[in-house]
Amino acid sequence: MTTNLQTSGATTGTGDRSRPRAALPALCLTQITGWGIVYYAFPVLLPRLTADTGWSRSATTAAFSAALLTSALVGIPVGRILDRRGPRAVMTTGSLLAVASVLLIAAAPNFYVFAAAWLTAGTAMAATFYQPAFAALTRWWGPDRIRALTLVTLAGGLASTVFAPITALLDDHLGWRATYGVLAIVLAAVTVPAHALALRAPWPPAPETAAAPDRTPIARSRPFLLLATAFTCSGFGMYVVVFGMVPLMIERGATPSTAAWALGLGGAGQTLGRTLYAALARTTSATTRTAVLIAAGGATTTALALVHGPIPLLILLAVLAGVVRGNLTLLQATAVSDRWGTSHYGRLSGLLSAPATVAAALAPWAGAALADPLGGYGGLFLALSVLSGVAAVLALASGQAASARREADPPGSRRRT
Repeated sequence: MTTNLQTSGATTGTGDRSRPRAALPALCLTQITGWGIVYYAFPVLLPRLTADTGWSRSATTAAFSAALLTSALVGIPVGRILDRRGPRAVMTTGSLLAVASVLLIAAAPNFYVFAAAWLTAGTAMAATFYQPAFAALTRWWGPDRIRALTLVTLAGGLASTVFAPITALLDDHLGWRATYGVLAIVLAAVTVPAHALALRAPWPPAPETAAAPDRTPIARSRPFLLLATAFTCSGFGMYVVVFGMVPLMIERGATPSTAAWALGLGGAGQTLGRTLYAALARTTSATTRTAVLIAAGGATTTALALVHGPIPLLILLAVLAGVVRGNLTLLQATAVSDRWGTSHYGRLSGLLSAPATVAAALAPWAGAALADPLGGYGGLFLALSVLSGVAAVLALASGQAASARREADPPGSRRRT
């Protein structure tokens, strides 16, 4: 039965003593540092970088998007390694690779080296960002994973708050190359020892349950494919909204400064939303909260498309959209363990998130390309709300497909879902 699978699949069987005490605070610190330096420093340094090198903004942004695409592809084999060996070697190696890539970005003599450095950074992202951290916490924390995942994502949400102003300050005094050099030193000092020393605990064996699933049929099953499609559609819409928020606000009469504040307050709403997820998880099924949260994202996007003012109301809608985004991050982090247990969490989670990561990488370019044909950002947001509605329907269909498959496989059947 579903309830038994979710309960037993969430248990590690190793007890609290298997948890490395330093792992949770270490991962909180490394997520802030890794995201802040490898991801959020780029948009801050981009204007100075393009002005100094003469490389086009579209080309440099494409190199960054290529890193995200690389992360999506590399995340699949990384997840398989995590399932077998745990996070210590993966995340420590990824940290070293991240430091090397940032140093190479800083020293890049031409665009080709710059692009190659970002491809290397994409591999480092797959080994150090949320997915490996989620895999570690899901296996070590078992039934208490939602609390641990929430704390790590709350910390990750502070990455731009901490490092965007630091990066801007360094850039003003040192220039973009030296800034990346300084940030690489910080990245090395924080993430390499934290991952090497704090993740040393024995890796608990995968939980054995009566319904322990074989990973290959799950990844090819209709419920999994429908859920992956739902997350991809939802993720594409979510990231286009993030990158389109400032131009939408300006279209509605806001100043660039006010529009930037709206985007920043939306990030604060994202942090708030993550604090609410545990209560939602206790009171809803996996399918219900997936559909509800995706539909809620579509509702906020619709409101932003249709409401033309006043500006404070638009800012409030931006905050509400951020609240939903915060919940969607944790929703995806728990999607595999809530439905199929933790036995093959790393690989299945990598497969589930890969197409959504690709969609997120394409979102900035696609949003800018589609805005004019759709009559501006209001029309774009309205189209995205329709896409979110489709995603919510797909999420419901994934739950119905899973129920039908369980009914076709009575208890004791050798067939696996």
